[in-house]
Amino acid sequence: MDGDAPVRRPADPPARFARMTDANDTPRLGGMALANGLLVHGPTHWAAAVRNGDGEIIVASGPKPRFARGVLARVPVVRGALRMAESVAVVPVARAKTPGARLAMENARVVAAVAGSAMIASIVRRSSRSALLQESVGAVAGLLPAVATLRGSSAAATWHAVEHKSIAAYEAGGPSEVVRAAAHPKEHMRCGTNLVLPLMIFNVVVNTAIRRMAPRPTTAVRMAGSMLSVGAAVELFAFAHRRPDHPVSRAVHRVGHTIQARFATREPGPGEMVVGRAAMDEILRVEGVT
Repeated sequence: MDGDAPVRRPADPPARFARMTDANDTPRLGGMALANGLLVHGPTHWAAAVRNGDGEIIVASGPKPRFARGVLARVPVVRGALRMAESVAVVPVARAKTPGARLAMENARVVAAVAGSAMIASIVRRSSRSALLQESVGAVAGLLPAVATLRGSSAAATWHAVEHKSIAAYEAGGPSEVVRAAAHPKEHMRCGTNLVLPLMIFNVVVNTAIRRMAPRPTTAVRMAGSMLSVGAAVELFAFAHRRPDHPVSRAVHRVGHTIQARFATREPGPGEMVVGRAAMDEILRVEGVT
């Protein structure tokens, strides 16, 4: 569990990917905690690093699924839904192509939380005629799987902090700062926890409106409503990042920061940070950042 652990890396990418960056040309990175490592994705590629049972660090990378292209990438709400879809679609791809990788939700506790969430929503739907109450309870219950995945004592909470520290270091000082990632905060302003409040609000509002207009909405209508909710939430998330001093932005960030600080992140040790460094080195390599 130290910096001397062997690292198995994929082959070098084609030379056409290589490019320099400066303060105005820095690819934005996102990430996701795995059960035993870190997944990071940039504009065009993903990279993952995990530690296997023998202590070896396994690194993999590949092209990122891309849906937000052309005109659709500029349409508000639609672009938000497509970018969220990209972030979700990259997970199974990275899981399949990274030997030994395990997702944070691959455990019995999360399965039980999913079942419990569905049961609570079902009970409320049968016992109440209020669409607003049903959707509100359903939105809150929908958080149970995430809580079960990222509760503070879990390994996922540690890797979540590795993600934040690694990306924060890169954003603060570029590739050269990644080596000092451990010194950066374990909470991050662009964490997905900042989507919790917007998603809950938009889900409740949109689903309630749909059910009042169509008491028995079709699957297609429900899917359209979900896309609208997600797209609007991502737009608000981006607004909060662009204008952090706005009252709405402060509320979004306050909720997200509280979730991160209280139970969704846990300070990692040097062994976890080494794995995070391997994932960062790989994403910067395949994105052509030197």
